Amino acid sequence: MKLTTAGFERTPASEVVTALRTGFELRFERAPELGARAPGRVNLIGEHTDYNEGLVLPAAIDRDTFALAAHRDDGRFRVWARDFDAEIDFAVAAPEPRGGWIDYVQGVVLALLERGIEIGGLDLAIGSCVPLQAGLSSSAALTISVITLIDRAFELELDVLTRARLAHRGESHFVGVGCGIIDPFVSSMGRRGHALRIDCRTQEVSPVPVPGEAMRLLFAHSGVRRELAGNASAYKQRVGECRAALEAARAAGVASPGATMLRDLGPADLPALEAALDPMLLRRARHVIGENARVDACCAALEAGDLRAAGQVLIEGQRSLRDDFEASVPELDALCAIADAHPGVFGSRLTGAGFGGCTLHLVEPAATDEVRASLEAGFERRFGRKPPILEVVTADGASELEL
Repeated sequence: MKLTTAGFERTPASEVVTALRTGFELRFERAPELGARAPGRVNLIGEHTDYNEGLVLPAAIDRDTFALAAHRDDGRFRVWARDFDAEIDFAVAAPEPRGGWIDYVQGVVLALLERGIEIGGLDLAIGSCVPLQAGLSSSAALTISVITLIDRAFELELDVLTRARLAHRGESHFVGVGCGIIDPFVSSMGRRGHALRIDCRTQEVSPVPVPGEAMRLLFAHSGVRRELAGNASAYKQRVGECRAALEAARAAGVASPGATMLRDLGPADLPALEAALDPMLLRRARHVIGENARVDACCAALEAGDLRAAGQVLIEGQRSLRDDFEASVPELDALCAIADAHPGVFGSRLTGAGFGGCTLHLVEPAATDEVRASLEAGFERRFGRKPPILEVVTADGASELEL
């Protein structure tokens, strides 16, 4: 399936908010009372480590989802999604899975109810600049914008960590993606000019400087659709394979009986794992173990300002995602190979779980236009179409909007 490239156009945020407000007034016949925004994200390194309680290194980006609202007194949410021109309503006290975008909103509401937090009804409009199903975490941008708006609307005084946990609960359980904490954490707590090293076991967050003046972040769109929810998704299959690898390692005595995730294994365990695991499970475990090490290597390179070293970590990560985790596709492989052949590129890899979506390229500022042209020409020769390309910068996490 081919993926829509909506959101790759550089529309100013102010224009999106203005259009969303106009739509709100037309749809609900009154003005919105309050608003919020939350960014998408790029994951520099640390793929498929989050649900293994490992390390990740994401950064919030300057592409947002926006939410506007006004209070209702009937205990219902009436939600209009501008990007789909669709309206759905539900009772706050009784969210029920329906499939599709509305479940991300309902999931946040249910997460609040589970904590005993009571809220009222809202008319709610949502619109986004984050490309959908492209690996830039449009889902977390949606859930974090909604929880930020609800927090303000009902004066809950939730801190950014609690908002992130509630958003994660909604997506991972109500929607059923089974995702880790990386996306809602960085959408909630992102910091301009930095990536965040997140320990997904301890939930410790540490800022790591990203030298924006010395490199550019380019995304190239593979045009391949990615679906993380659903029982048959490749993402869910990989989650299960990681669990199976850990169980096999425990059964063989390589992992201790108390080991709960692949995070509990390290590089020193690989020789024993090679003898104990079947080839497929070994590859899955080897990726996760190596990826955790690559996160710390990338942090060290960025802190030292060594962008060549940071780029090499990305290249190694892509090789592991392609060969060991089998999360890449030919279009993603091609984009990385085309870019990495250019001397102005520090390194490339897929970003956002894979199975389609986007590639990330760390590029020298002076080479940005040449790299863009190379990606377009090389990809078109092989696949008959030009890949949409987006340049982003790091951004702050979610915030309220002043209307």
